[in-house]
Amino acid sequence: MPGLGTLLRYEVAWLGHDVVAGLVLATMLVPVGIAYAVASGLPGICGLYATIVPLLVYAVFGPSRILVLGPDSALAAVILGIVLPLSGGDPQRAVALGGMMALVSGAVLVLAGFAHLGFVTELLSKPIRYGYMNGIALTVLISQLPKLFGFSVESTGPLRDLSAIGGAILAGRTNWVALAIGLGTLATILLLRGRRVPGILVAVVGAAVVVGIFDLAERHHVSILGSLPEGLPGFTIPRIGMGDIVPVLIGGCAVAMVSFADTSVLSRAYAARTRTNVDPNQEMVGLGAANLATGFFQGFPISSSSSRTPVAEAAGARTQLTGIVGALAIAVLLLVAPNLLRNLPSAALAAVVIASAIGLFEIADLKRIYRIQRWEFWLSIACFAGVAVFGAIPGIGLAIVIAVIEFLWDGWRPYSAVLGRPAGVEGYHDVTRYPEAHRIPGLVLFRWDAPLFFANAELFRERVLGAVAESPTPVRCVVVAAAPVTSVDVTAADSLMELDETLTARDIELRFAELKDPVKDKLRRFGLFDRFGEARFYPTIDAAVSRYQGTT
Repeated sequence: MPGLGTLLRYEVAWLGHDVVAGLVLATMLVPVGIAYAVASGLPGICGLYATIVPLLVYAVFGPSRILVLGPDSALAAVILGIVLPLSGGDPQRAVALGGMMALVSGAVLVLAGFAHLGFVTELLSKPIRYGYMNGIALTVLISQLPKLFGFSVESTGPLRDLSAIGGAILAGRTNWVALAIGLGTLATILLLRGRRVPGILVAVVGAAVVVGIFDLAERHHVSILGSLPEGLPGFTIPRIGMGDIVPVLIGGCAVAMVSFADTSVLSRAYAARTRTNVDPNQEMVGLGAANLATGFFQGFPISSSSSRTPVAEAAGARTQLTGIVGALAIAVLLLVAPNLLRNLPSAALAAVVIASAIGLFEIADLKRIYRIQRWEFWLSIACFAGVAVFGAIPGIGLAIVIAVIEFLWDGWRPYSAVLGRPAGVEGYHDVTRYPEAHRIPGLVLFRWDAPLFFANAELFRERVLGAVAESPTPVRCVVVAAAPVTSVDVTAADSLMELDETLTARDIELRFAELKDPVKDKLRRFGLFDRFGEARFYPTIDAAVSRYQGTT
């Protein structure tokens, strides 16, 4: 409980900063929380519940002092993809589904944190993360266009939704008053972004005032939020049907991965700026505990916020007390003035989400990746297309599959080289880079730049035999320069044995140089070390070469 440690070391001088920052933060948390709840297919009040509870819980269990948690645009498409088709338009079912997804993601994160799996999200490379987040941004943006234009369509997938939206516009279903309010709200948010003025608050309050003064809900059928329930959320256990279990489990796990990936990056960034250390496993526990808690109090999955955390920092936040003050301010709003936001138009809420989605797009760094590593750029585009065509849940599945394939490819078809000694250059180097390098007659120095495992074991054998066949002189000895070999599995060990038998039949001896001790230990367990004998293993390539030359 890192928050308790902060409390014990709390300095009175921080109090004023934390209180002011918490009040400033609350002005942004309210409209954003409501907007992301609606974008996730849940009642707007759930967004406030999913803001209050996580802030209080993370203040105790979270390692970061100023990280702000709550509903997030990056999760909206994932949650909507589960909630919308399963709820059938029933708000209570939607709340139960959202709550159960939060419980699943929370449980996954807490267990992963205790199991020290904080490194897992690092398996997704930057281009893959960019592709996935760009796809999520497009999906979120498309999902909000109907609200912006003042009509509704049945969601069947991002691209099909876009076709339906175009058809509705051509059919004349646009509510021009709602569209004007939405575009005005969006323009205000974008124009005030990066300034000290709270652009979202100014935009949504202005939209609500205009709707109320001119009675646009009645006169022009502008959809509004309506009255929020009075009071705070009660403890409930979400109940879902048997047929909902599998999609909710998949969605909850997807949310856990996305939320922790975002949170870990943001947490590390602020830890570096404040010169503090943040344990990624504790971050998982803190984020998981916040999700678990909100799942029991009519909330839905949450994550860190890259837009609200800077607000807290700029307002002078010093510790987790900022989040507590913000949560209490929202609670007071629900107890004292729940009707304050009743005239908030749906088009304005859609504009808030669209503005956030625009901020999710990553274009500039993808241009850099295109210039320096074109295949990784197309990998990113493939992930983007997967999310855009199939939706958020299949999209993250595709991203994970591509990440695994990318990881395996480097080891599956690694680089290998025959080595020689170039004149005037120290050491042994690839003869394709140094064609004039001296090669010792009868000796093949072969380097393998990867671990040896089931996927590349046969390729290793083929390349060694190929190097023997292409040698300019009859071969008597093969020395594997094994410094890059960090592991050997059973399949690879058996392949090494077969290779040794093949070479022995040709009167060629197989030797190893610079093999790491942990890998030797594995060979001992497999029985290979004893089979080869310690004399075949050399600490350096020079030692192996000297030994060969001394016996010829």
